[in-house]
Amino acid sequence: MTVRMILRMGDPRLQRVARPVEKGSSSLLESLLEDMFDTMAAADGVGLAAPQIGIDLRVVVFGFDQNERYPEALAVPRTVLINPEIEITDSTEEDGWEGCLSVPGMRGLVSRPIGIRYRGLDEAGQVIDRSASGFHARVVLHECDHLDGVLYPQRIADLRDFGFEDALGAAEPSDELD
Repeated sequence: MTVRMILRMGDPRLQRVARPVEKGSSSLLESLLEDMFDTMAAADGVGLAAPQIGIDLRVVVFGFDQNERYPEALAVPRTVLINPEIEITDSTEEDGWEGCLSVPGMRGLVSRPIGIRYRGLDEAGQVIDRSASGFHARVVLHECDHLDGVLYPQRIADLRDFGFEDALGAAEPSDELD
């Protein structure tokens, strides 16, 4: 098990557009995917993109049965997605609170389409072609954003809806001065 360091917002490597995975990269991919799942699990994440651990490739992993950080979310199947393509199938937008392993301790309200179809390759080079909605779609869109150098705070419409997890929804402000 190798848990990699997760890059944090501000690192310029998170702002790059990742390169497609080329055929014949299977030995490199096998250890990368194992490290990505180990890193995601150690951080209690629901997804991880290769750029988050400094690897400039279009690879994401995601999936969970239950997750403490998103206790009300329905399970998402454990998935490897290489060179993903996304098609919006329902452009109705829904707001949802997102966090990110590269933006630790913070959450933001992000609007995303509720229905997608995603395609790519799995770890064996087999084609994946799935439809997703709700939180599943949100996870895929969030992770694939990383491949284009986009972090979720860039998608927040109103920065009043962005803050530290332990402060969001805190008690109403008092009349006392600091």
